[in-house]
Amino acid sequence: MATLSSDTSPTASSAATNSGCNLTGSCGNDAAVQTIGMIHNTPEAFVVPIVFALIFIVGVVGNGLLIFIVLHNKNMRNVPNVFIVSLALGDLLLILISVPFTATIYTFTEWPYGEVMCKIIEFLQALSLGVSVFTLTMLSYDRYIAIVDPMKRHRTSSMAVTIGCAIAVWIVSTVLAVLELFGAHIRVRIYNGVELQICEVYPLSWGTWYEKFHVLFRFLVYFAIPVVIIGVFYVLMARILITSSRKMPGASEGRIAQQIKQMEARKKVARVVLSFVIVFCLCWFPRHVYLLWYYFDPADYNMFWHIFKIFGFCMMFINSCVNPLTLYFLSKQFRKYYNRYLLCCCPGSRSRQSEYSTMYNFNSTDRRSSTNMTVMATQTKC
Repeated sequence: MATLSSDTSPTASSAATNSGCNLTGSCGNDAAVQTIGMIHNTPEAFVVPIVFALIFIVGVVGNGLLIFIVLHNKNMRNVPNVFIVSLALGDLLLILISVPFTATIYTFTEWPYGEVMCKIIEFLQALSLGVSVFTLTMLSYDRYIAIVDPMKRHRTSSMAVTIGCAIAVWIVSTVLAVLELFGAHIRVRIYNGVELQICEVYPLSWGTWYEKFHVLFRFLVYFAIPVVIIGVFYVLMARILITSSRKMPGASEGRIAQQIKQMEARKKVARVVLSFVIVFCLCWFPRHVYLLWYYFDPADYNMFWHIFKIFGFCMMFINSCVNPLTLYFLSKQFRKYYNRYLLCCCPGSRSRQSEYSTMYNFNSTDRRSSTNMTVMATQTKC
């Protein structure tokens, strides 16, 4: 019996009927079964695995090193970084387990991994998506409190509470993802007289209405509603920052300078979190657009939608590897540690050096102004 893999989320029907439309311009329902048990001869059959190989390398190194940096360095263990580690852990789990298998979806005409792997992949995708979007919402709320009411944050924020919130995010994400675990299955379809096994998301016994409900539910819960909430937080933050810049409280020049430094430190972290949110939206929006089109406007599947489907499919996995890159370019503190551990074998990095770090790290938003400017003597070693 031959097998055919879908790209997991668009379901089997789109994979089996739409795989016949390739990037070279040839379309036809029989193209999907012409190379049963063989490798597709379409461009995406080779391009997608290369993209996924890069995702795997960058994601494992970036997220793994990010987690190590925070856990290994006490000065990096603070409220925002706990959420960032949670984010990286979800991405790393997806990359290690799901990416190696999903990389072959557009390459082989068969799905050789069985129903168990079909369920695990769907479950991990939903889990990672939930952890990402809910953690970004928590991070945005944390930045909102830090800027709008910093005294409340000092009273209520602690490492134990933060870890508890991160665990709660994982629990909620797991509960929501369990539905994918039960729904995903292997279904046998017959095309041109050939039996094909396809990893599907929606069981027939659940009814056709569930397909539309599921797509709309994921769009609202995992994208639209969280993005709106995050947008509200940032609009309120912007309003507070504009208001505070116009009327500073009566105080000495030294006190005003300290308040400005504190606000700049909080704004820097808020910009990093906002960058995470923007990257998330850019990576996941094409995927949601494709799924909403496919299930709510069943127009003819053409070359545009074929390319758009592959693009959205790759982008949602790219999201799991770009956050470490964002931190590297936007955070001097993280960039320093990345350079230390990644370039530790360079001859110049073996010598002792004392660095006076005049930048604000994520801890600066949790400390008094007197500790905002940190001086760290470091000894680089492999």
